Amino acid sequence: MQGGQAQAGEILLTNFSNEWQIYAADALPFLADSYDEATKLYRLQKPLLDKKLGEQGMMLLYSVPWPPQGLYSKKPINSVADLRGIKWRAYSPSTARIADLIGAQAVTVQAAEFQQALATGVVESTMTSGATGVDSKLFEHLKFYYDVQAWIPKNAVLVNRKAFDALDKPTQDALMKAAADAEARGWTESRRVNTSTMETLRANGMTVVPPSPQLKADLKRVGDTMLKEWLEKAGAEGKTLVDAYLK
Repeated sequence: MQGGQAQAGEILLTNFSNEWQIYAADALPFLADSYDEATKLYRLQKPLLDKKLGEQGMMLLYSVPWPPQGLYSKKPINSVADLRGIKWRAYSPSTARIADLIGAQAVTVQAAEFQQALATGVVESTMTSGATGVDSKLFEHLKFYYDVQAWIPKNAVLVNRKAFDALDKPTQDALMKAAADAEARGWTESRRVNTSTMETLRANGMTVVPPSPQLKADLKRVGDTMLKEWLEKAGAEGKTLVDAYLK
């Protein structure tokens, strides 16, 4: 994300984690597993984002979360043991690593081929949001949705710092107020979309339930392993952020 060529733009923060690991903090599985926890993490992450982006000639206007990532399956899942050997769609390094840790059979399927893979049994399980589940009509092939809220990634809207500084003070103030309003509205809307998509999944015959205590505990162990691996890459900066979050 070097540069500052564009005067404004929107990005998915975690997509730039190869440049700086802190961008991926909100996509660590089973760390911030609710909107309240995601809000807490963002408040701690934001000063670091502001500093890093400032060094690159940019500034963060606002950030809005995607709906939480849940677990879809053809069969009931009461613990990680029920996921062993299951055909799991892995569409990112993170979802592939989860498959490895739970003993699932990772299958790489492009979005355009996803429906066919479900229909033919090539995929039996995946992890994505309720909104994506509705958009992709996953209820046509998968019967269970576990609201594990595995991670809640964020989009960020950035602006070129020089372009912002060139604005007069009243315009800067108006822009920052609009950004703050958009952020508050976006977090509220993300919650609303998540609730409505759960209702849509249910209305289309899908069983939508929270994870069992055993499944939640098992997935937390998966998250702990992936957090440890991330901290090895994120260094002292990552450790400071996570320590503050876990207090």
